Formats: sequence, structure tokens, C-alpha cells
Amino acid sequence: MMDVTDRHCRYFLRQVNAKARLYTEMITTGALIHGDVPRHLDFNEEEHPVALQLGGSEPDDLARSAKLGEEYGYDEINLNIGCPSERVQRGAFGACLMAEPGLVARCVAAIRSVISKPVTVKHRVGIDKVEDYAFVRDFVRTVAEAGCKTFIVHARNAVLKGLSPKQNREIPPLKYDYVHRLKRDFPQLEIVINGGITTRAEIDLQLKTVDGVMIGRAAYSNPWFLADDGKTRAEVVHRMVDYARRQDSLRHVTRHMLGLYHATPRARLWRRMLSDSAELEKNDPALLLRALEAVNGDSPRFSHMMAA
Repeated sequence: MMDVTDRHCRYFLRQVNAKARLYTEMITTGALIHGDVPRHLDFNEEEHPVALQLGGSEPDDLARSAKLGEEYGYDEINLNIGCPSERVQRGAFGACLMAEPGLVARCVAAIRSVISKPVTVKHRVGIDKVEDYAFVRDFVRTVAEAGCKTFIVHARNAVLKGLSPKQNREIPPLKYDYVHRLKRDFPQLEIVINGGITTRAEIDLQLKTVDGVMIGRAAYSNPWFLADDGKTRAEVVHRMVDYARRQDSLRHVTRHMLGLYHATPRARLWRRMLSDSAELEKNDPALLLRALEAVNGDSPRFSHMMAA
């Protein structure tokens, strides 16, 4: 979810669901050690529980970055060993590290030596043409011995050459049975499943076997399927109006809200109004209220009262 789950996105998703654990986009150790730390790590208190997802392969750099994350107040430090992009591979981290479980274990141990927050690992069930379940089983065993208790498993192989990140989310077949076997083989560990899950019914089914479900792109394109019972889209929009008034750029907020009315009769109208360049240039959060009125028929008086 690089370039997607920034602080504006996470704040919006928190308005939709009050309890789900939110994750940052993957932030490299280099960006934290050599870049603008507040820009990368600042977040809204309302986002809790929120995890910092790190990318890197040098134990000392990861430990230093994780310590920054703990100091900023993140609830979890997650090491991403699942991203297959070539840009990530050039940095010698991401999914290619599944071939080096010993190094991943040292990274986890280094992080755990400097922080008290939970350290988790996100990974795939295999890489390239490795189809043997023993590969992921042995990977989990090795990393667990370093103290990792939670594994977030994308139930597809990562194809490191020849497929784009998008294709890697769609073409390699799903192997839910591999993730289920991990839970049977390691009952003492927390196993969270990821990949291809797009409905509440599918979530409920998976929770009969594993400990948790991570939702990525599906939650971004159609966030309302994760909405709290009894909550309305209008409530979420009014909260986002208040939030947008405190931000410098309305465009940075609205780009994450385009899927709020997904699969409803006026979804296209909602997206069009929130993407109108001329309106966004005005930087007026009232655009959200006008879009709400257009899709829901809210009266101007009601919108004014709720936004006051």
C-alpha cells in the first residue's frame, strides 16, 4: 500500500471502522535515517491502534528506525517481507528476503532488543516457483525463534521477476490452505491471513481457522464493507469535513474517499465531484457537503448544522 495508506487515508478509515488495526505504508529505513522523520512518522491520535510498517534488511538500521517508531507512539512495528516490487528488490529487502530467513531473524532480534512494542512480520507463502509448503513453514519457524509472535501471511507466492506488483496481487494462485496449515503447525503463534478477501462473510469464514484477517486494496476501493454497525456514510463525511478544515490540502484528503459510495447508484457522481480539479483548487472542505447532498439528498440546513 505504498503511496496509499498515508495519515489522511488512515484517519478516514478510522472513521469507517473504530477498531481495526491500521498500518502505515511501507517506510524504508533509509527514509527515516536520512529523511524527514516527522513527515514520515507523524500521525493522528485517533488512528490508534496503528502499526508502523518498515522496509529494510540491515538489523542495526531497522532497530534504529523501530526505536523512532516507538518514540512516536506506534502500537506495533511490522517488518515487510512481502513486497515484490523491483524497486524494493534493488534495495535488497521485501519479498526477496524470504530466501534469507536467518537474516530476517536477526532483523527481528535487533528490533526487539531496543523496543518493547510488538514486532510482527508480513510475508508471502513462497517466492518465484517455490511451491513446497515446507519453505514457508521453515521460514516462520526460524523467525519465530527470534521472538516474533505474529505473522501476517499473504497467501500467494511473490514472483520477483516478470510480474508487476499489481500482477503479483492477482496472478499467483491463492493458497489459503498453506496459511491454515501454519496455524495448525504453530498454534502458539498469531497467524493473520491476507490476500483476495473482499467481504465480511469471507472474513468470518477465515476467522474460524486463523487469528486475524488483513484487508488491503479491497478496503481502499470499497471501505464501507468494513463499516461499524449502525454507522452512516453521512456521519463519516461530516467528520472528514472537520478534519479537512485542519489540513493544508483538500485534495490530499478527498483522494482517499473516492470509494465511500462504491456500488451505490450515485457512486460515479460522488467520485466526479471529489475529483473536480477546479473545485479542489478552491481548497474548501464544503465540497464534501455538496457532494453528500448530491448523492444522499441531504438538505443544506442539515449539512450546515452537522458541520457547525
